[in-house]
Amino acid sequence: MKIAVIGTGYVGLVAGACFADTGNDVYCVDIDPQKIDALKRGEIPIYEPGLDTLVKRGLAEKRLHFTTSTPEAVQHSEIIFMAVGTPPLPNGDPDLRYLQTAAEEVGRAMNGSKVVVNKSTVPIGSHETVASWIQAHSQYPVDVVSNPEFLKEGTAVDDFLNPDRVVIGTFRQETYEKMAELYAPFVRQGNPVLWMDPVSAEITKYACNAFLATRISFMNEMARLCEKVGGDVEEVRRGMSSDVRIGKHFLYAGVGYGGSCFPKDVQALLATGRRQGVELGVVAAAEEANAFQKKHLATRVLEQFGPNLSGRTFGVWGLAFKPDTDDMREAPSLTIISDLLAAGARIRAFDPVAMPNARRVLENRVEFCQGAFQAAEGCDALILVTEWNEFRHVDLDRLKATLKAPVVFDGRNLWNPDSLRAKGFTYTGIGRI
Repeated sequence: MKIAVIGTGYVGLVAGACFADTGNDVYCVDIDPQKIDALKRGEIPIYEPGLDTLVKRGLAEKRLHFTTSTPEAVQHSEIIFMAVGTPPLPNGDPDLRYLQTAAEEVGRAMNGSKVVVNKSTVPIGSHETVASWIQAHSQYPVDVVSNPEFLKEGTAVDDFLNPDRVVIGTFRQETYEKMAELYAPFVRQGNPVLWMDPVSAEITKYACNAFLATRISFMNEMARLCEKVGGDVEEVRRGMSSDVRIGKHFLYAGVGYGGSCFPKDVQALLATGRRQGVELGVVAAAEEANAFQKKHLATRVLEQFGPNLSGRTFGVWGLAFKPDTDDMREAPSLTIISDLLAAGARIRAFDPVAMPNARRVLENRVEFCQGAFQAAEGCDALILVTEWNEFRHVDLDRLKATLKAPVVFDGRNLWNPDSLRAKGFTYTGIGRI
C-alpha cells in the first residue's frame, strides 16, 4: 500500500519505519527541514532500540521516504496517518493546534478520496473534528479512522511489529478491511484486530493508560504503607501477581510514572470527564497519588539527612522516565532533583542516553558526568532513579569506595537490600524492609 505519515516523532517515525519494513511505500512528513535532512541520511533524532536498523533498511530499499512536503506525501498515498504532537494544555486537554494545521494541509493537498487515520492522542470525538477540518479545504470524500497506538517507549518497535491487539475505529466495513489488510503482517500469530466505532476506539486508548497508571499508583501507595508498618512491597507484589484476576504487569513500586503517555492521557481523560460532568474519582486519585510519589524519594532523603542539604552532594543514576529511552517528559528525576536542589544539595548525575535532553531541562543546575561511578564519586549518598540494565549488577565494593558514605536510595527496588547491607551499605528502597 501507499502510506503517508504526518509527523516523525516517537509514534510517527516508528509507524512509518515498520510499515515500510513490511513492503509498503511510505512517505513521512515533518515541518523541520533539518530533521528531515538528518532522517534522509539515516540519522535518528530519538533513542529507540531497533529503530535505526529499520529506517536505514527502508531508505536503502527505497520504500521509506522523508519530506517536508505534505502535498507530495498526501497525493502519493491512499492511507494518511496523523501522528503530530498533541501536548497537554494547562487544563489537561490536548493542544490540537498542530493537528488542525496538519489536517487543513491534508485537505488542501487531497487529489482524491482518502482514509485518514488518527494516530495522535486526541480527545474523544476527534474523528469528527479532524474530518471537518479536512473537508473544509477539500472537495473529496474522507473517512477518518480512530487507530490508537499502544506503544511503550524503549520497546516501541517490537510493540508495533508484534501488537497485543490492533484497534480500528470506523463505521465503514470497506475502511476496516483496508486497515486490517495493512496490519495483517503484524498479527499473524492470531492476535486480534478489533473493529469498533470511532468513539469507543478513542476511549479505549485513554482507558488502557489510565488503568495502568492506576495500578502503578496503587502499588506505590501500598509501598508507602509497607514503610510505615514494616512490610515488604516486593513480597506483597508476589502475592498479588499470582492471583490470575490481577496478573503480574504494572505492579512494581517506584518513584512514579512519567513519559509522554500516562500523564497526558490521564489528564486528558480527567478533562473530558469534567467537560461532560462525569466524576472520574479513581482516575483523579491515581493522578494525585503519582504526584505525591514523585516527591517521596526526596522526602526520604530529607528525613535521613535533615531539611538543610547545604554542603552535601548526591549522585543520581538515571534521568529518563524509564530505561531504553531518552525521553525526559514528566520524568520523576526532575521532581526529585528539584526538591533536593531546593534544600541546598549539589547533584552529580549520569544517564546512559538521556543526558542531552536532560541538559536542555536542567541546564547548569546539575553536574553531568561521563559515567555512573564518576557521578557517585565523593557523594554523601547515591540515588537510583531509572532502572537501566547496566545498574543492576553493580560492583558494590567499588561503589562503596567511590561514595563518601555507603548510603543508597533505591527508587526502583533494583537491588537486593540484604546484599547491600551485608557490604555495609545503608539501604533505603520503596516499601522495602
